[in-house]
Amino acid sequence: MKNNFAHIGLAKLCGWFGITRQAYYQYNWEGISTTLEEDLVIQQVREIRKNHRRMGTRKLYEMLQPFILDHHIKMGRDALFNMLSANHLLVRKRKRRIKTTNSYHWLRKYANLIRGFVPVAPNQLWVSDITYWKINTGEHLYISFITDAYSHKIVGYQVAETMEAVESITALQMALSALGQESHLNLTHHSDRGIQYCSHAYVKLLQDYNIKISMTENGDPLENAIAERINGIIKYEYLETYDIDNIVDAKKLLKAVVDLYNNQRPHMSISNFTPNDIHQTKTKIKTERLWKNYYRKQPTIVNPLQD
Repeated sequence: MKNNFAHIGLAKLCGWFGITRQAYYQYNWEGISTTLEEDLVIQQVREIRKNHRRMGTRKLYEMLQPFILDHHIKMGRDALFNMLSANHLLVRKRKRRIKTTNSYHWLRKYANLIRGFVPVAPNQLWVSDITYWKINTGEHLYISFITDAYSHKIVGYQVAETMEAVESITALQMALSALGQESHLNLTHHSDRGIQYCSHAYVKLLQDYNIKISMTENGDPLENAIAERINGIIKYEYLETYDIDNIVDAKKLLKAVVDLYNNQRPHMSISNFTPNDIHQTKTKIKTERLWKNYYRKQPTIVNPLQD
């Protein structure tokens, strides 16, 4: 079909629609500029996801802030979400299926000591749990984590081919080795009632360091929610995105992933700092931190380093 408007000048066309030529050119330039900005942001998202392969939009938005500011890009979190959706860059969550806790045993079980407790400094409360990791061979490996509840830093970990107590003890020994001269702190260790945590060797190691022992009292995930959350982050956002065939490679990858989690991944529950930022801080944080009490239904706001 012949274009009947090809011979009409731009000035007349703009007059018909009640706009100036300046506005026309400005509109087209803004369209080009917006496209370039989105391409830059998408490229940076892909760069971040080389290491953080399933990082969600809120975390990406925080990590993108220096880049966005440096390039004078105006983009809110909702705009980023829409852009990721349009480019098929959103991630979907999966559900946990395998049970890793056996609490039906004759060993002593301890009471839950942390109901309503909110840590106000590192090394006041550690939470522990075991999760599974299915690798390429179809086999399952098992990971023991110990996490500081205040900073959310993973302070101890171990991956093994079994769920024997000795593997959880290795994770505990790693966490204890980092305490140094701070072993006099008033520290509580919280876990489920799994046989690993009730074993004589595990309990004795805690008692040797005068660490109080706390355990869940039923199957409610809220009783050990921070530990459950860490399991999901490490597995879903990181480990499941790699192809691993053996325990040797699994150990190497877990070490690298824990380093990324502790030192690069921002957390909303600690004002979008990284766990290591909070754990290593010796002076008071200038901004008030929202510490979500995972053992209640409602969030609790506390002073981050309250005496």
